[in-house]
Amino acid sequence: MGEQYRTTFPQEILDQWAGLGLDLPALFSAGHLGRRMSVQVLEAAPDRVVGTMPVEGNTQPYGLLHGGASAVLAETLGSVGAMLHGGPGKLAVGVDLNCTHHRGARSGLVTGIATPVHRGRSTATYEIAISDEQHKRVCTARLTCMLRDADPDAYRN
Repeated sequence: MGEQYRTTFPQEILDQWAGLGLDLPALFSAGHLGRRMSVQVLEAAPDRVVGTMPVEGNTQPYGLLHGGASAVLAETLGSVGAMLHGGPGKLAVGVDLNCTHHRGARSGLVTGIATPVHRGRSTATYEIAISDEQHKRVCTARLTCMLRDADPDAYRN
């Protein structure tokens, strides 16, 4: 998966986070686990987060996309949306994730799209629809994150 990609952020998000001197694509990524699973966050805004993950390398013993891999993609995308909703003064912490697996995928790329169900002051809930390359729904997930107050230094590793 040596392709290069760049996460697209709306200008208002770039402006909101600009003064902190952070690498936003790195901050709003799937981290170490996501890199191992080749998760890519392509588009990130509070109202829509889009990402992809290859099926290859993320399968269970029967050769199907592992349900846990779908959960990693879903939690990544929903968390990014919640973080962007909360802004630099908040940290999003997942408190509930549920996934319904509709069909198996054996190859190709799956795409997840996270959209908000609720965006409040202390919680944010996102629905994540994961589809295969034929646009057939593989998984539907819902993630609720608690939004905690955070010092901007909390974003630094």
